[in-house]
Amino acid sequence: MSKYLMIHPDDNVMVLLEDGKKDATINGIKLLSDIPKAHKVAVKDILEQEDVIKYGNPIGHATELIKKGAHVHTHNVATNLGDVLSYTYEPEFNNVVVDEPIRNIMVYERENGDIGIRNELWIIPTVGCINGQAHQIAKTFMASKEVSESFDGIFVFGHPFGCSQMGDDLINTKETLQNIALHPNAGGVLILGLGCENNQVEAFKSSYAYNPNRTKFLTMQDVSDEILSATDLLEELYQNMSKDQRKEVPISRLNIGLKCGGSDGFSGITGNPLLGKLSDYITFHGGTTLLTEVPEMFGAEKILMKRAQNKEVFEKTVALINDFKAYYRSHHQVIYDNPSPGNKQGGITTLEDKSLGCTQKGGTSIVTDVLKHTERLKTRGLNLISAPGNDLISVTTLGMAGCHMVLFTTGRGTPFGGFIPTLKVSTNTELYQKKQNWIDYNAGQLVDGKSMDETLKGLIDLIVDVASGKKISNEKNNFREIAIFKDGVTL
Repeated sequence: MSKYLMIHPDDNVMVLLEDGKKDATINGIKLLSDIPKAHKVAVKDILEQEDVIKYGNPIGHATELIKKGAHVHTHNVATNLGDVLSYTYEPEFNNVVVDEPIRNIMVYERENGDIGIRNELWIIPTVGCINGQAHQIAKTFMASKEVSESFDGIFVFGHPFGCSQMGDDLINTKETLQNIALHPNAGGVLILGLGCENNQVEAFKSSYAYNPNRTKFLTMQDVSDEILSATDLLEELYQNMSKDQRKEVPISRLNIGLKCGGSDGFSGITGNPLLGKLSDYITFHGGTTLLTEVPEMFGAEKILMKRAQNKEVFEKTVALINDFKAYYRSHHQVIYDNPSPGNKQGGITTLEDKSLGCTQKGGTSIVTDVLKHTERLKTRGLNLISAPGNDLISVTTLGMAGCHMVLFTTGRGTPFGGFIPTLKVSTNTELYQKKQNWIDYNAGQLVDGKSMDETLKGLIDLIVDVASGKKISNEKNNFREIAIFKDGVTL
């Protein structure tokens, strides 16, 4: 196995695939210090103020002379990112060809034509002060229950909001919860309210289209025994969904969210390019993928803009980027206060470095639509949606937009899961071996000698199994969370 990787022929840095010791010679270059794996080494002298090039694009500029063989990182590189920019639509489309054949999956087909890859019963509180009661209701319901084979469990998706909110925050909370309640992975949903909160059940109920056979509502202050009333409604939902059976459909019916978190220097080399190939595979066969983490597009946004299907999609992409920068500025924050300490320790130097690796999850296909934060998928192909890089918020966003599962690459490791299956892909083999109770698939095989085609096929095999009912780590561990984006005043 090679000890280094030159990602692009125009790069002036290489990435070490294993720890490098001072005075060792790698790629004909003598290392000037000890340098950790996944970190960058200058392959030639880089002058002060000269761009540092990785992935064939600038990831920042040198803040001092960087000698050939030197460690290239936060101590001698600074971002090139600035303020809100203007852009010109200059489309460049790739001819994406996929050899891997289309596969079939076994799913639940809902009355409205959507598919679900799980048949779960959900309790969604409208307000945070009843989370505990919601869990008590779920526990009571399951206490003596003998469930059918098609029943995948009951889950509560609590949160801290729904009261003491106003304006956009209250609307966002309501629309987030409504979109979650519409998700086809739920065979039945109980919307549970208290009665005095801002996020009133009747207003919630009247402002979206729901299936009354699959969704029930209860305001606890209106009944004398909320546990008995709630469990009666859950039983009604359960009896309906227990008749559901899986049927075979093509994988093109699947919507897949693309996410990375706890990234390292291998994320843009293994995990994210693998997800990019998977995205191209899904969209080539008529399916849908969804990319978010807008701040982690900064510095790589032009790559996505060039692939916008038309001028309208291009303009939506420009608004996606500049609106998020304006959000940062409205809170007096710099747009490049990223990557995180863990990212830097793993070898990522600037936000451009992170973004150029992050956006590879979107593959090379055409961008067919761009969604606002609480919009739902309506266009097949590769979509973008507005959300921050925060893991819990962005995974919740991908799910509420209609993704059936999220593929989540990580180089540092994280155990959490969203309200939909959150399939963890390690970017390095060491993490996969260390955290097998967290990680579901190893993209580190790509630097261990396995081909991209083989690694992609293995991931497709796993996705087919998961879509057809196989439980993954976050489900086995019962790690399921939602997080709601908030930007306003709490009363």
